[in-house]
Amino acid sequence: MQLRRDSDRREVTSDASTSEDARLLARVAEGDRRAFETLYRAYYPRLSRFIGAMLRRPHLVEEVLNDAMLVVWRRPGSFNGKSKVSTWILAIAYRRALKALSRVDDPVEDKDAEGRASLEPGPEQNLARLETRAALRGAIGGLSPQHRAVVDLTYFHEAGYREIAEIMDCPVDTVKTRMFHARRHLKARLAGQLEDWL
Repeated sequence: MQLRRDSDRREVTSDASTSEDARLLARVAEGDRRAFETLYRAYYPRLSRFIGAMLRRPHLVEEVLNDAMLVVWRRPGSFNGKSKVSTWILAIAYRRALKALSRVDDPVEDKDAEGRASLEPGPEQNLARLETRAALRGAIGGLSPQHRAVVDLTYFHEAGYREIAEIMDCPVDTVKTRMFHARRHLKARLAGQLEDWL
């Protein structure tokens, strides 16, 4: 599977970025605003995508992201070093996103999501990719927020079950059960498409 092969190549880079994140967080704990700005810029795209996939409410993504990073700024000392900095930050974002979901009554559909133009050149070359994304987006959209988070963390953030359990503050077996049900739902919705992905 391509995602897993890519993860092997990124492992060395990931170790370097993990230690850099830890250094930045230590500087944040000392009140270093520049270190926080660097950390914020580094995590902004990743958190935007994760929170956006979870909430499916574009108008809330920025608010939740800023709330999560405010926790990082105000309480860097709560990072105990037992996990990666990224795991700690994603866990904060996950909890903030769940809190935001609990405050929202009416579901808001992103009607422009399907119609957005790809940023990649050559629409002919990207047709299959766009169709795949649309099918996945539609199938993932039918999942609960917890199931969406498990799928997103597994396939797009390449997190293992233990790390996901830490982020979601639940037992590893709960993560496995959520993944089982999420995959079963996706397989049924995709009706034989994208079998390699699942």
